[in-house]
Amino acid sequence: MDGEEAGPPKRELYALLQVSPEATDEDIRKAYRHWAQVYHPDKYQDFHMQQIATENFQRICQAYEILSDEYKRQIYDIYGMEGINSGLELGPKLDKVEELKTELERLRKSKEEEKMLAHFRPSGTILSHLSLPQFLDGDGIMRGMAMSSEVQSQLSKRTAIAIGGNLEVNENSGGGAASTVLRHQLSPVSSIEFIASAGLRALIGVQTTRKLSLHSTATIAIAKSLRDGSINLSNTWTRQLSETANGNIQLLLGPESSIAVGWQKKHEKMSASGELKIGTSSFAASAHYTHRFSSKSHGRIAGRFGSTNLEVEVGGGRKLSNFSTVRMLYTIGIQGIFWKFELHRGGQKLIIPMLLSRHLNPVFATGAFVIPTSLYFLLKKFVVKPYYLQREKQKTLENKERNSAQVQEARAAAEKAQQLLKIVANRKISRHLETNELVITKAVYGSSKALKKADESREVNKESASEVFDVTIPLNFLINDSGQLKLHEGVRKSGIMGFCDPCPGEPKLLRVEFTCGGKRFEVEVDDYAALLIPQESHRV
Repeated sequence: MDGEEAGPPKRELYALLQVSPEATDEDIRKAYRHWAQVYHPDKYQDFHMQQIATENFQRICQAYEILSDEYKRQIYDIYGMEGINSGLELGPKLDKVEELKTELERLRKSKEEEKMLAHFRPSGTILSHLSLPQFLDGDGIMRGMAMSSEVQSQLSKRTAIAIGGNLEVNENSGGGAASTVLRHQLSPVSSIEFIASAGLRALIGVQTTRKLSLHSTATIAIAKSLRDGSINLSNTWTRQLSETANGNIQLLLGPESSIAVGWQKKHEKMSASGELKIGTSSFAASAHYTHRFSSKSHGRIAGRFGSTNLEVEVGGGRKLSNFSTVRMLYTIGIQGIFWKFELHRGGQKLIIPMLLSRHLNPVFATGAFVIPTSLYFLLKKFVVKPYYLQREKQKTLENKERNSAQVQEARAAAEKAQQLLKIVANRKISRHLETNELVITKAVYGSSKALKKADESREVNKESASEVFDVTIPLNFLINDSGQLKLHEGVRKSGIMGFCDPCPGEPKLLRVEFTCGGKRFEVEVDDYAALLIPQESHRV
């Protein structure tokens, strides 16, 4: 379906029988017997209830027919119901078994090839230096240009190769280089790299890395320049300081010996790093801090200080899509005042730094920062943000219209299934309330956005209500004899009997409120995540 969210295979049939995707044939057989007894039409006297039971009994039988057949199950695990209905299923004639095996093997190889292609990762950067003073002097706006490109490929599970090159032109001079890196994983804790490059930085070298402990890694490298014959030896030690921070020390011995100490910290809302480097003829210090205002926007401040450099950089960026990010930066330092524009898409980068002035005039520097920053926020507030909000809203509306008939049908089927589960579920609720055991007081399944909006407004409005579905009854029904509720990982929850997908194509959550032993609990899990309750960590 168009707009369907990315994720693991749906596997609704596993959810329907309440078994794991790794379930054995015996597990599937037991689950089928249990659910066949629940939905057998002969159990119900009322004609309307018999019709509902017949519909769900047929779904249970279809699930068992597919999952109990070795070949059909393989097809379903790879391609879902689309594969089952496409003609790949085993026909009535036994001579099709070998044909099916051959086809499955071909599909498996195709999957492996796709996986290998996913390891073929190209990346590149285009850097274009512009100069406003040079342009005003009549010498053209372009100061120089550089291009670099690299392709990484996984030769085998333990061996990878990276081939790259770069070209650079600066006014009347230029040059280039080509490099190759061959990396081999010697063991789970060690690897070795062979490096060779030709051109401006012609050299050969070897580097080996080993994990010394759970939190420490060491790297040693030696390289020889093919231009002047000089040899560089480097040692780097990295240690994890906490769950979100690590530090490193690097010692470099050669024509320009130095020692550097660095630190990096990164978590959901921010990232920061700093480094101090002292060499035989120079020193440098740098630091940066990035704060994420939301999942799509961030701000950044950085500084560099040393014997040849002094500058401060501020700016921010915004995520345009899953693959694209744009960033605007303002830099002031001893080399002048710069604007920098960056566009990142996939593994490709376009970077355009523009020199505005070589002189550090305070008035010009303030204007160069304030004017574009104000324009950026005005454009973001009155043009960019409304445009993206409108586009996102339009996509949501189109998706709803396209799937409205399917959603209504699924809701009706789920509500009918809940009618059959209600008697047993209510009986369990009454018994568990008397014994202070697990009782699901409220459970809803649906759009992540709708549930978060409901949290903010403290109530579910009419629009959000259409994107969530009450699943309190089926979850109470699924509580086992041990007083626990277990949902398997990797199985889409809309396939559970009594559930439905109220918003196809959107990320979904399951939110459960329950009581146990006189205490209140609440838990929220993603569509494909496992769930086991009660747990003390869910206590309110």
